[in-house]
Amino acid sequence: MKNELTADEKFRSMTEEPVEKLVIGLAVPTTISMLISSIYNMADTFFVSQISTSASGAVGVAFPLMMLIQAIGFTLGMGSGNYISRLLGQKNREYSSKVLATGFFTSIFLGTILAILGLLFIDPLVYALGATETIAPHAKAYIRYILIGMPFMSASFVLNGTLRFQGSAFYAMIGITVGGILNIILDPIFIFALNMGTGGAALATIISQFISFLILFFNSNSGSNIKIRFKDFTPKWEMYREILRGGLPSFYRQALGSVAMIFLNLSAGIYGDAAIAAMSIVGRTIFFAISVMLGIGQGFQPICGFNYGAKLYDRVLRAFYFTARISIVVLLIFSLVGFIGAETIMTVFRKDDLEVIKIGTRALKFQSIVLPLSAWVIMVNMLVQTIGKSKEASIIAIARQGLFFIPAILILPRIIGILGVQLSQPIADLLTFLLALFVGKNVLNELKKQEQEQER
Repeated sequence: MKNELTADEKFRSMTEEPVEKLVIGLAVPTTISMLISSIYNMADTFFVSQISTSASGAVGVAFPLMMLIQAIGFTLGMGSGNYISRLLGQKNREYSSKVLATGFFTSIFLGTILAILGLLFIDPLVYALGATETIAPHAKAYIRYILIGMPFMSASFVLNGTLRFQGSAFYAMIGITVGGILNIILDPIFIFALNMGTGGAALATIISQFISFLILFFNSNSGSNIKIRFKDFTPKWEMYREILRGGLPSFYRQALGSVAMIFLNLSAGIYGDAAIAAMSIVGRTIFFAISVMLGIGQGFQPICGFNYGAKLYDRVLRAFYFTARISIVVLLIFSLVGFIGAETIMTVFRKDDLEVIKIGTRALKFQSIVLPLSAWVIMVNMLVQTIGKSKEASIIAIARQGLFFIPAILILPRIIGILGVQLSQPIADLLTFLLALFVGKNVLNELKKQEQEQER
């Protein structure tokens, strides 16, 4: 474990060191964390895809549930983390402890309640998520284990977020990386050696996530990080209001993403298990590219929060533009790789199913074309969410899957068939970019105005 700065040293570092150096320093561990998370998600898809096309589709069906777990964790983790970073910028460490404890313990309580309900109603849940008759047995085997792990999985997202926003990305990286590598090792053992099929993939996931949770919890109580104490748990509306102010955009984004995946599964299911499997593989592949950019952006967020809390608006702006430029370049590279190598990528997952390859190749090419636009969308969303502009952050969070994708996936397949399934996400991404361009311009102009007023 590397040497950790004291609370005062961390404050000085965040508010005085060159923002470019800070972004890169924090982005490296967060990018590694995101890459590992994305790789083990793809590992699940890869190993399960070796069983059958229906098994591969089961991972796609389970994905909306995984997004719901993320929605809980991201809402409380991003909300608590945003608030904590601004409080630390104001040097209010005592109240930060209450924010952390409230977000953490709420995620465990909420995750437990939802897990029990899911296990009680697992049969209707599987079909509600978009399973076909042939996919349902595989999906049920997978989802049962995921529900068991739901409380500590959602809590892990909270710990990861709050550590990052304290500027302790290295501590967060350790927990996520160990869990991710363990998952990749356990997948083939449980799926093939122990002959557990799709259930084995999910069991590997929750064991790995539990180990990750333990490491993140230990690291949260190490060094100068804010300690988690039950006595600081403050379940009051005033506390939740501020947490939700910063976290609801994440909830809208993840929850609508879950709903959107269900509609995608239902729309693709009309064209068979191959279509569900193909779109699941494309989704995981695109997320791998996005995860790199998210890691870079997450390096920006604590810098943004600290400096906004300290009213150093010029540093917020410099950090934003620097991170946005890097993110655009990264996604341009992935865009080219995805477009040129689409068929090869699909073949890696399902080399024996030509229908999966055909459907997925075209969908991946379409999504690769608009992929670089996501850099601006996500960076603007991170900026407005971190500085507490909940309305603007919520609008962008709702737009991609709610305002644009869900109507597209409900309408286009009825008009142009499977092509409508493949085009719905790229069209939604383009429209979201245009909206984020408008929102981003207004918020950046406001920050520039605050900077100019401060200089007078």
